[in-house]
Amino acid sequence: MKPILPILLLTMALAPWASAQGVEEVRAFLDKAEAELLEAWQNQGRASWVQSTYITHDTDILAAQAAEKSTAISVALAKEAARFQGLALPEDLSRKLLLLRLAIVVPAPGDPGKTKELAALETGMESAYGRGKYCPKSMSGECWDLPAMEKILAESRDPERLLDVWQGWHGVAAPLRKDYIRYVELGNEGARELGFKDLGAMWRSKYDMPPDEFAKELDRLWVQVKPLYVSLHAYVRRRLVETYGKDVVSPDGPIPAHLLGNMWAQQWGNVYPLVAPEDADPGYDLTERLKAKGVEPLEMFRYGERFFLSLGFAPLPQTFWERSLFVKPQDRDVVCHASAWNIDGMNDLRIKMCTDVTAEDFVIIHHELGHNFYQRAYNHLSPLYLDSANDGFHEAIGDTVALSMTPRYLKELGLIDAEPPPSKDVGLLLQMALDKVAFLPFGLLVDQWRWKAFSGEAPPERYNQVWWELREKYQGVAAPLARSEQDFDPAAKYHVAASVPYSRYFLAHILQFQFHRSLCKVVGYEGPLNRCTIHDDKRAGAKLEAMLKMGMSRPWPEALQAMTGEKEMDATAILEYFAPLQAWLDERNQGQPPGW
Repeated sequence: MKPILPILLLTMALAPWASAQGVEEVRAFLDKAEAELLEAWQNQGRASWVQSTYITHDTDILAAQAAEKSTAISVALAKEAARFQGLALPEDLSRKLLLLRLAIVVPAPGDPGKTKELAALETGMESAYGRGKYCPKSMSGECWDLPAMEKILAESRDPERLLDVWQGWHGVAAPLRKDYIRYVELGNEGARELGFKDLGAMWRSKYDMPPDEFAKELDRLWVQVKPLYVSLHAYVRRRLVETYGKDVVSPDGPIPAHLLGNMWAQQWGNVYPLVAPEDADPGYDLTERLKAKGVEPLEMFRYGERFFLSLGFAPLPQTFWERSLFVKPQDRDVVCHASAWNIDGMNDLRIKMCTDVTAEDFVIIHHELGHNFYQRAYNHLSPLYLDSANDGFHEAIGDTVALSMTPRYLKELGLIDAEPPPSKDVGLLLQMALDKVAFLPFGLLVDQWRWKAFSGEAPPERYNQVWWELREKYQGVAAPLARSEQDFDPAAKYHVAASVPYSRYFLAHILQFQFHRSLCKVVGYEGPLNRCTIHDDKRAGAKLEAMLKMGMSRPWPEALQAMTGEKEMDATAILEYFAPLQAWLDERNQGQPPGW
């Protein structure tokens, strides 16, 4: 790992120092730029909120117009900042100039017509995803939206029905291929105008290290965790062979994507009943307990808020409860993908989520609230620092809290009657690994595919082929039926259709366990990591908040050190957390072919 800070210091040593007048000129430029950006972000945020929660022809246009204006302002300011390149400036100003170049996810070219075109493409693809429905011929006009199809994939054990639903949703993405090709062209053109090789190189430049070093860092972390994933994959595959037969699941090949309980086979928790160990029942089903207690979606958010309050954080503002969208409206289309928002960069915090009363959504709520509490913690900083140390940190915070949702915590809430004995830990760990460990290769490959698309290594005529090559290489998951370049399966994933970088989620799945291990040490816990909870411990809250308040004002290794005492991301924490499960899996996999 080579953090970028030493490189910046070397550049400063070789470059001419700016005069006092020059420093003040840069400072004045940045003050003006931050004010303009904040206003543009606020306007775009409000337009995007309306478009995401009330999808119509008009809201698409309004959101595209706001995005177009925000993009134009960001790109113009980034280009204007280029005149200060080569000056050796105080560290704070140098960092802000770099962040200004990286402040937009997809920079548009300088041509106003292309800026408008790119904004329309981005808004249109996200809206098409949100409106997507599948109308089976056998259902006499009835159509399913994505939540309905996800429910079928989670609960059905009929492989033909699963295949029909999987194919139906992936068909929604096929029409986006043409728009995505043009989106790549325009995004690359905009990135090159800002001095980056392509849009993928620009995305990889946001991690306080050279772009190629960041790619190597992801590979290093994947090598650390791959043996655990391979063990999990082999065990799950064997159990699925027992359920569906060798004609459906190859005993030594990749697993068909439609059989893993999730539209993208990114998390496998829904197949737990098929693979659960004998005598591993912990004695409760959280979904059933939530429903038996009559817990409504809004109350699930109250549970989540109370966890953060127990750590010493202040309550969410009243506007959060007034302006958020907690359940799917019956009268309109919305983008149901859960997301946390800070509209004004201060206290206008919101969540958009089509919540069901399930254990899965209970965890997701804690995850999304982690974003909101992070957003508020750094809202005292200047606009260019209003973000996490790196985007993996933002995704990790809520999941770190969710790791403390142990049986002991659930018992304290009165959601379960008794804490299961340690003998039940393997079942609980397997259930968690089906989500956390199973996700790791998917979290890695989504941006691997996009980086190849941006660089041209995966040209449009091979988009779908490369996607499935990566799915098989990293996940050991295969398409359940023949795919061609008439399909466009990457865009069946929200983050591809909506231009959301994805490496953050892989990093978050590493960092959350590193954070959890560190906070457990803060509270003096000495037992198995999977039984540690920081609930109701102000010492952990103070340590967490100190890091959150740093926002993006310092390179992420410094923020990591403030939380953990370590300057390097480390996957040994996830291995330590799942060590009892790893031993159990290896014992049961004896004689089974590893890999695919």
